[in-house]
Amino acid sequence: MFSPTTTTMKQAAATLLKAHRPIARKHRALLPPLQLYRRILREHKNLPSLQRELGDQYVKSEFKLHRETSNPLYIVGFLASWQDYLHVITKGDWEEGTLSSEVLEKMSPEQVGQLYELMKETENFRNGQESAQ
Repeated sequence: MFSPTTTTMKQAAATLLKAHRPIARKHRALLPPLQLYRRILREHKNLPSLQRELGDQYVKSEFKLHRETSNPLYIVGFLASWQDYLHVITKGDWEEGTLSSEVLEKMSPEQVGQLYELMKETENFRNGQESAQ
């Protein structure tokens, strides 16, 4: 079985992802965690059923995993990222989302691996193939 290295995965992801401008925060106030969580789940109702199911499961698990976090800087980053996500799905830009090379370079090898696996599964889905697991 092919086992790609972190460098290979980064190169593959970088070539498949277009460069984009980061989302301008425009100094928006952060929503409280519970309100943000509810708004994301409410906005997921506008997604196709497969994306909604995947998104709901992921949001619930991430918020549950980070419920006990006490580091203020981490909390602000977590909420800001999820608020950016809410903004993207509200505008309907989620289908053509991109990832900048700067963000990709900051990812851990594990995150790059997860992104690579997601990319492969997405390609399989688009091609009408089943998961190879």
